[in-house]
Amino acid sequence: MADGAHGIEDTAKFTAMADGTLADWQIIGRHAGAFQRGLPERVLTHLKLLDGDFGGYPVDRLEHSVQTATRAHRAGMDEEYVVCALLHDIGDTLGSANHADIGAAILKPYVSEQNHWMLENHGIFQGYYFFDYLGLDKNMRDKFKGHPWYEYTAQFCHLYDQSAFDPNYDSMPLEAFEPMVQRVFATVKNSIYRKPTGQMAVE
Repeated sequence: MADGAHGIEDTAKFTAMADGTLADWQIIGRHAGAFQRGLPERVLTHLKLLDGDFGGYPVDRLEHSVQTATRAHRAGMDEEYVVCALLHDIGDTLGSANHADIGAAILKPYVSEQNHWMLENHGIFQGYYFFDYLGLDKNMRDKFKGHPWYEYTAQFCHLYDQSAFDPNYDSMPLEAFEPMVQRVFATVKNSIYRKPTGQMAVE
């Protein structure tokens, strides 16, 4: 039954959370689990909003994302890293002033702390290649010097991100990455809803 079309017997009875019961939350948990399993598809649907959005670049933002992921994959980076590369700019449509934060927030429960830090800060590191043309400090990333993941993030930007604007590059199709996205989003590593056993409170 489609979400929103369920019967009254499959709906929590409270009108305020303070009045909820175990039975209510078992009902909600069943729905939440099904909704969670649809997350990879929703993420990929949102990524496709970047299709045709050039913003003055030589390639549109979807091609840039796929090209970044393709370069990382062909370099032998692991699957989690490749998915981070694919989704690093997914925040462009809703976070024009803080796109890196959005991609990092989406992936935070599913990736290592190192990859999350890379995603969250890649915008500053990417600025090394163009901030001076905008009247900004191209060395803004230097405030992170000495951080254990400084070089890791600098390499991501140098090897895969800043170089992924080639309209003649033979990128893999987005469909090739869909199983990887499914697998990365299948395991929650960090969430307030994750029990000490590792099991999610709703699955």
